[in-house]
This record gives sequence, C-alpha cells and structure tokens, in this order.
Amino acid sequence: MHYTGDTIVTNTYLDWIIDHTRTKWWHDSADASELDLGLERRAIGVTTNPFLSNVALRTCRALWGSEIDAVLARKLPGEQQAEALMRIPVTRTAAKLLPEFQATAGASGFVCSQVNPLHAGDRECMLPMAQRFHSWAPNIAVKLPATAAGLDVLEECVAQGITVTATVSFTVPQVVAIAERHRAGIARARGNGVEPGKCFAVIMIGRLDDFLREVAHDTRAAVDEPDIQQAGLAVTKRAYGIYQERGYEAEILVAALRGPHHLTELAGARLLMSIHPSWQGTFVSRDFPREERIAIPVSPQVLDRLRRMPEFLRAYEPDGMAPGEFIGFGATQRTLGQFSEMGWKPMETFR
Repeated sequence: MHYTGDTIVTNTYLDWIIDHTRTKWWHDSADASELDLGLERRAIGVTTNPFLSNVALRTCRALWGSEIDAVLARKLPGEQQAEALMRIPVTRTAAKLLPEFQATAGASGFVCSQVNPLHAGDRECMLPMAQRFHSWAPNIAVKLPATAAGLDVLEECVAQGITVTATVSFTVPQVVAIAERHRAGIARARGNGVEPGKCFAVIMIGRLDDFLREVAHDTRAAVDEPDIQQAGLAVTKRAYGIYQERGYEAEILVAALRGPHHLTELAGARLLMSIHPSWQGTFVSRDFPREERIAIPVSPQVLDRLRRMPEFLRAYEPDGMAPGEFIGFGATQRTLGQFSEMGWKPMETFR
C-alpha cells in the first residue's frame, strides 16, 4: 500500500515484483524525505554515489545543518572535507536501514558509500578509504570502481570481511571479473577464519545505452534507437545467464534505469534493481504486464545489428575486454568524470 497525495495505491507493479518474483530493489537517492518514501515502498537497500551525496547535502541542509557546519568549521583539506561531508548522508541513511540489516542477519539493508572517483586507478588510496568507510556503520557496502585497481582492492576488502559494491561497471567482462575476484576474496577470508564480505556487482544499464547512442551517432552505425534501448538489456541478460551457470556468490545490481523496460524486461531475475524515486513513481502509478521476462532473449536481429558496433562487442562478449582496459572504456571515463565534477569536487568546495 502506498499513498499518492490523498489517494491510496494498492497492489502496484512494484508490489507484484517484490511479492511474486525473485527480483528485489534498492532505493537510489540519499535525500532524507525521498528515502522515507522508498522504505515505505519496501526498498531493502540504498545506493548512493558522490553526485547523490552532494545533492542530498544541499537539499537536506536544514535537516543536517549542525553536522554540516561542524565539518566546515574544521577547515579540512578538500578531499578530507568531501569525505567528512559524505559521511553525513551515508550514516544517516545507514541508521534507517539498520532494522532491515538486523532483521535479515546482514543479508540486506546495506547502504553504499563510494570512494573518491578521482582515484579509480590508485590502490594505495582506495584501500584505506574503504577501510574507513567500513568503520562508519555495520551495514556499509563500500563502492569501488570496476577497474583493475578497484578489483584488487575489492578482493582485499572481501578477504578482510568488508562488503563491497563494484560500480562504474557496464559490461559482461566487468561483472564476470567482479564475481571472480569476489570468489577469490571469499577463499582468502575463509582460509584465515574471517567471515567474507558480500559483493554487489553493478551494471549501469542506462549509462551503457547513453554511451553507445553517442558512438552510433558519431560512427553512423546501422542501428536505430530501439536497438540502442536494448543494448544494456542484452548485456544484463547475458551477464545474468553466466552468473546463474557458474553459481557466483556476487549479486548483480542493475542501476541507472532509463525507462520502464529496464525493469519489466528483467522481471523474475534473482538480482537487485536500483530505482530512483522518479522511476519509483512510474512503477507505483502505472501498471505493466505482470510476467517474468528475464528468460526472454533480445531479438537475434537486434543483436546482429548491435554486434556491428565494436564498443558493443567489448561490452557484450565475456572476453571483450581485459581488466586493464576497463578504465579506458568510454562509459567508464564519462561516469568517473561526472562523479568527480558533479559530486566529489563540489563537496570539496562546499560552503
């Protein structure tokens, strides 16, 4: 049951997803009021990133003013200030998710906290930052980039018992590498008598579509808009099939939705969807066919056209890229730049 103005909305499509399929969802915002509504809609986790944290600090300044002012009064160097400011929405959110975390014995109720995107290739910087974030609350999932350096830090974190979310990830080779490094970290942890950290492997489904759309326009590729809108779905369905086949312990987390199809065409999969409040409204105010569609493949004709784009093949084929190539992938560079310029750096200069 959900409230929309004065209207009570019951038995929504989002309710059906939760109650009748294996698909669950996380709330995609750090804003306090939006989070309350997301929890009413039965989100079981929260994704944040530097951009969302920066937005929340500004929209919730009246609510968190004393904490923000206390950080600013310390006159910290830029990076330390950004980290201290980000801690506010992250820990506030973690406190609200703690009942879910406790009720499920740590199976869900996680909140993401992302390391500085400016250091996506710096192992020595990311590991201590991840360790600090882990100390903030028991239900923090430290967000690391799916770069070669980020994967090294991911394995080490899992071996130390730190739960991680691998982000800035768009492709089959990235999420396969994430799952393999998570598995290696599990083995190391258990060999040392440590409870291994969990791992959530992000596919930024809409951001892949955004990137491939620009590539298609630039190269005049023989694909149309309906083809592009299925590129991220094709990647996600292939990655999901590999995860099921190999029994990976990591869990796929689909983020950056660009349309209802990014949920409806994956319905029934044992994965997590990160849904922004704007899309939550769509799924509680409109109905969609209530059928599990994860097993329905993308049309072979669409795949044939997409395969003519080298950048799609890099994203779709399990061996399309080696880990050393992840940081140079176009969607990776775009996203790291956006997270830095629109999230982390504004927190460094926050006044």
